[in-house]
Amino acid sequence: MAEPEGRWSPGRTEADADEFRPVLEIVQPARQRRLTVLLRLLLLIPHFIVLFVLHIAAFFTVIVGWFAALVLGRLPDPVFRFLSGVLGYDMRVSASDMLLIDRYPPFALTPPADYPARIEVRPTPLNRLAVLFRVFLMIPAAIVQSLAVYGWWALAFVWWLITLVLGRMPRPLFEATTATLRYRMRFTAYVMMLTPAYPKGLFGDDAFAGATRAPHPGARPLVLSSAAKWIVVLFLVLGLAGHVTSSVTASTTDDTPATRLHGP
Repeated sequence: MAEPEGRWSPGRTEADADEFRPVLEIVQPARQRRLTVLLRLLLLIPHFIVLFVLHIAAFFTVIVGWFAALVLGRLPDPVFRFLSGVLGYDMRVSASDMLLIDRYPPFALTPPADYPARIEVRPTPLNRLAVLFRVFLMIPAAIVQSLAVYGWWALAFVWWLITLVLGRMPRPLFEATTATLRYRMRFTAYVMMLTPAYPKGLFGDDAFAGATRAPHPGARPLVLSSAAKWIVVLFLVLGLAGHVTSSVTASTTDDTPATRLHGP
């Protein structure tokens, strides 16, 4: 059985209320170095290259895992370990390029114990019917995560400028960005068959707001403030607007040659 990448002990866990959902734990830095914020994307270029290779390997591993899960009702341990490692690596790089952490990601599938961005996934039996139709079941969640992530990147320059000027990301923006990245992580884990749990929690874990919180600032339910929830809504609206604009632009571009050919 694969060792979980993170520990999460908020007192009352999601597993107690329902089924276990993959955890993304991010500890917000008190301050960020402005120079690393300024050059963040340039500094991460080596990681983007590594991720490109890992994603190719993960694609073929998921195909193998899909057939294996249909037969076994679970992912084989080596497949689970590799895919969970790739997912964790992806999330650490993403947490850095979305300005959630300041510490440079390690070039390793398993992070140091004190690294401020970690995930936890647990080997779990899979429903064979859900595995068979996974590509169709994931469509609604794919739309939601696409809108949220696209919306964040639509104003990425603004978030970058705010963090650069202040030397930190404001708490509501940090919460909203963490919730967005966590939803993408849960969606990816579902696609990779690392979990049978359907992606949830884009607006945080309000059901656990009154739970006893652990001393560690990152080990707790992700409870969003009202401001953070409105920022998430902004991400979704911007993402929808962006996709609609792209579709209209593409449609107009496709129609233009025909108009020129046939005349008015």
